[in-house]
Amino acid sequence: MDTRTTKFGHSGFPRLAQRVAVAAAFSALIGLNSQLLAATLCVNASGTNGCYRSIHAAVSAANAGDTINVSRGVYREDVVVDRPLALVGADADSTIIDAKGLANGVFVDGIGNTGLGQVVITGFTVRNANFEGILVASATDVTIAGNVITQNDKGLVLSSSGPPSCPGIPAFETGEAFDCGEGMHLMGVDHSVVSGNIVVNNAGGMLISDETAATHDNVIRDNLVKDNSLDCGITLASHSPAGGGPVSFGVFRNTISGNDSEQNGLADGGGGGVGIFAGGPGNKAYANVIIHNRLIGNGLPGVTMHNHFSLAALPADLNDNVIVDNYIAGNHADTADAATPGATGINVFGFGAVTGTVIAQNTIRDEAYDVVTNTAGSVSIHLNDLAGAVVGVDNIGAGTVDATENWWGCGTGPGSEDCSSAEGPGVDFAPWLRTHGRPDDGSHGH
Repeated sequence: MDTRTTKFGHSGFPRLAQRVAVAAAFSALIGLNSQLLAATLCVNASGTNGCYRSIHAAVSAANAGDTINVSRGVYREDVVVDRPLALVGADADSTIIDAKGLANGVFVDGIGNTGLGQVVITGFTVRNANFEGILVASATDVTIAGNVITQNDKGLVLSSSGPPSCPGIPAFETGEAFDCGEGMHLMGVDHSVVSGNIVVNNAGGMLISDETAATHDNVIRDNLVKDNSLDCGITLASHSPAGGGPVSFGVFRNTISGNDSEQNGLADGGGGGVGIFAGGPGNKAYANVIIHNRLIGNGLPGVTMHNHFSLAALPADLNDNVIVDNYIAGNHADTADAATPGATGINVFGFGAVTGTVIAQNTIRDEAYDVVTNTAGSVSIHLNDLAGAVVGVDNIGAGTVDATENWWGCGTGPGSEDCSSAEGPGVDFAPWLRTHGRPDDGSHGH
């Protein structure tokens, strides 16, 4: 494992200044499509040189398509964005939204502003909110880039006799009472980009959910999500609708790419590197892609997939998710009804049949079990490097596993000396790769 570190203990990612530069480029591109007469407003802590003293005041004065440049300083406010605009901090190290005692640091409010879109948030540290540092609800074409989101979820109440709670969190957030919505939360959001952010030391990292509308076709890329103690680094979760009703809107066709998700969910074993959850009847978290991520040392498996109910009248949909070309190492076992036999890289758990799951080209290291499957459906596992575990694939469910053409650590296949094994019924592993790039000739059986 590469042990080179930056100031946040992460290797292989650009420095924060570079991230902010990338975010500024996003802002410029969006500006090309803005109104020709869009204005630039400014904010500084003293309100001098024609600038506003607060970000809130500048937002209230802005027209659609305007840019608000915020100077370095500490701004103690809950910023509600209700119109298309770009909110640009001077730099994330020293342009700080401190929401101590307030609900959120930034709330992009499409619930009360139907059709809200073309919003940019970049270049801030957002900290100390009671709930989310940044909350985006029912909006489209939002860019959140180059921010530091830290020390939020302050309203969380921990209990020694029961689950955590979050008094006062809005009723439209139906699944967040136990973590106050995490550091950043997208709900009912589509065609948006979350890029180059640092999300550290919140209750949970990033939450992508569907209480107010479907959440789809978003890209979550190149973020560092680390040390969020109670929940996953990145969570895709389908929840009950905010307005009631038996069927969720759905979390689908989202791409989670190039992120570093480390050491999340360690306080209570409550979080994996990336979680995909369609936990209840009528919930839908499907056709998402998890690609090119580093998922290391989390409190649940590196990729954790759960569906806890199977009702014919209200089926949950955890189907057609793709997990490809990730580096997964040193995570923990799954728990409760989704328990795995030991430390696990990827766990696919579902009552009934979870179908269409593809696990391909991943490198998994320092786990007792690389992949565990526990569903009545069929799981496809191909071209993975499963050389780092005692058990490469373990099927503990009623379904079948097509685990052909994987590298098990030696050329003679699963169960051989120096190879990981394939365990459980219904696991087809021949042909296997004799080297990292060549399949076995098919002459070997099980």
